Amino acid sequence: MTAAALRISTESWLSTWLELTKFRISAVSTLTAATGFIAYSRNFSIGLVTATGGTLLMAMASSALNEVQESELDAMMERTRHRPIPGGLVTARAALIGALIMGALGCLLLYVTRGTAPALLGLLAMTWYNGIYTPLKRMTAFAVVPGSVIGALPPAIGWTAAGGRIDSPALLSLCFVFFVWQVPHFWLLALRHQNDYAKAGLPTLSRHFSASQIFRLIFTWTSASVAASALLMVFQTITGVVGAVAVIAAGVWLVWRYAWMLRANTMGARVFQAFMDINRYALVVMAAVVFDALFGL
Repeated sequence: MTAAALRISTESWLSTWLELTKFRISAVSTLTAATGFIAYSRNFSIGLVTATGGTLLMAMASSALNEVQESELDAMMERTRHRPIPGGLVTARAALIGALIMGALGCLLLYVTRGTAPALLGLLAMTWYNGIYTPLKRMTAFAVVPGSVIGALPPAIGWTAAGGRIDSPALLSLCFVFFVWQVPHFWLLALRHQNDYAKAGLPTLSRHFSASQIFRLIFTWTSASVAASALLMVFQTITGVVGAVAVIAAGVWLVWRYAWMLRANTMGARVFQAFMDINRYALVVMAAVVFDALFGL
C-alpha cells in the first residue's frame, strides 16, 4: 500500500469511528463534565485532562453501543441509514467490541486518576442511556423525561473528579438545570426528525398532542429550565455578578424568542432555530459557571 493510500485508509477509518461514537455530541457531554470540574476546583489543572478524557471515552462508548442497539432502526430512517453499521462501514460486532474497550478504558482512567465516585457515575450514565433510555424510547415518546437524567450526570462526574461531594447543593442545582434543559432539547430534536421516527415505528409526541400543544409543552419545559437556573445563584454555584447577569439575560432572551415564535405561530417552521437557541442557552450557562469559578466577578 502506498503512503497516499495508507493516509486515505487511515482518514476513512478515523472518520467512521468518529461518526460511530457521535464525537461532537459526546464532546458536549465532556464540556458539561469540565464545567462541573472547574466549578468545584475553581482553576485549571492536570486533573481536568484526565477527568474530561475519561468522560469523553465513556460518552463515545455509550454512543457506539447505542448505534449497535439501534442499527436496525437506523437502517429504516433516511437520516441514519448511512451511519457506519447500516451503511456497511463497520460490523455490529466490531462496533460492540470497540465500544466496550473505550468504555472500560474511560472508566479505568477515571478510577485510577480521579477516584471511585466519578468512575461509578460514568458507569451509571452508560447504564442509564443504553440500558434504560434506549429501550424505553421504543415504548413511549415520554422516555425523554427519565432519559434526561443522562444530562445531569456529566457535571457530577466532573465535580466529584475535582474532589467535590455528590450531595453538594451547588452541584445538585447545576445537575438539575441540565436535567430540565435536556427534555425540550430532546423533544425539539425528535420534532426535527419525526417523519423518520414514524417510519421506524418509534412513538412520537404527535400521537398524543396537536402541533400547537407540543410547542406549548416545549415552551413550558424551556421556561422551567430557565427558572431552574435561578438555583445556580441561590445555592452559590454562581456567586459573582457577571455570571448571574449572563445567565439571567440568556434566560430572558430564550423565553422571549420562544414566546415570539409561539405567538407568531412560526415555531413549527423554526424547529431547527429553536433547537439551536436552546443549545446556545446551555453554552452560556456553562460559560457563566466557568467564568464565575475562575474570576468570581
